[in-house]
Amino acid sequence: MEKILNIDGRDVKFKSSGAFLLKYKMQFQRDAFKDLIKLSEAIDVKTKTVKNADCFDLEVFFNMAWVLAKNANPQLPPPMEWLDSFSEFPVMDIIPEIMDLIMSTIKTTKEVKKKA
Repeated sequence: MEKILNIDGRDVKFKSSGAFLLKYKMQFQRDAFKDLIKLSEAIDVKTKTVKNADCFDLEVFFNMAWVLAKNANPQLPPPMEWLDSFSEFPVMDIIPEIMDLIMSTIKTTKEVKKKA
């Protein structure tokens, strides 16, 4: 799945893939699934608000965004350099879009069968 988001007046392409979790772990030596759960506990995506400040970690969000952007553009500079290229980065507007991309890589497409 791919999305183009306008950030600081620029169109930035983000791409999710089955390798997202592994790429995240390789780059940041962290478990993306655990970080994703923590981030989802911190943010109410529908209202774009922080619901649990103790779980909200901007570094995790920025790292996930960078991996998705790097997946779409292999020529992307390192995370700090990439983030520093923006004068604005509206986190609360971008989080729902990023979460949607990430969830598309881990959700199931099979229907749950009921046991008889």
